Amino acid sequence: MRNFHCRAAGMVVVMLMSLGAVTPVAAQMFSFGASSGSSVYDRYVVPFSQNYAPRQIIVSFGDRRLYYIFRRGRAISYPIAVPRAEDRWQGTLKVSMKRVNPPWTPTPSMLRENPSLPKHVPGGHPRNPLGVHALYLGNTLYRIHGTDAPWTIGTNVSKGCVRMHNAHIAELFGKVSVGTKVTATWRRYRPSSYVSSNPFNDLAGFLGLN
Repeated sequence: MRNFHCRAAGMVVVMLMSLGAVTPVAAQMFSFGASSGSSVYDRYVVPFSQNYAPRQIIVSFGDRRLYYIFRRGRAISYPIAVPRAEDRWQGTLKVSMKRVNPPWTPTPSMLRENPSLPKHVPGGHPRNPLGVHALYLGNTLYRIHGTDAPWTIGTNVSKGCVRMHNAHIAELFGKVSVGTKVTATWRRYRPSSYVSSNPFNDLAGFLGLN
């Protein structure tokens, strides 16, 4: 049955590509029937609790995954880098600003810890630690952002921010608006593998086609 759904999902992707709804890169990135949480490169459609309304973000530091709920009971699971033990935090915030090619200025504590850091990195620079997109969280210094060090995804390395692959934050950036609710927690969700009973509706819903 799983193979049937995977083949069906593949046919849907091919059909949507022919309609111009999915680019080849997006088609390669979309995984059906994959084991959730097993890869620091891929993101998956996963089942999620019906208690969470659509269009919100759940950041699970425990899972080291970010879940974007695009439909009640369905979420996209992205791999992330999470804060170090000494920088742990949790809470509920809202996206207060979105920026493409955000500039980066290290905090005084970062400079004390590592004096060799540059005092400022302009937006768009290839060594910008915020990558190509950033979602600013409330009035805090926390961000959901890309990275210039993709090999750190899946590790506990940040000073409190949530790092994503640049391709993933670019995708999420286009789905999220200012005011989006973001819940950061150390709770572990570990959703099971997702095999859609109706892959066309689920893929179309994620892409905003229905």
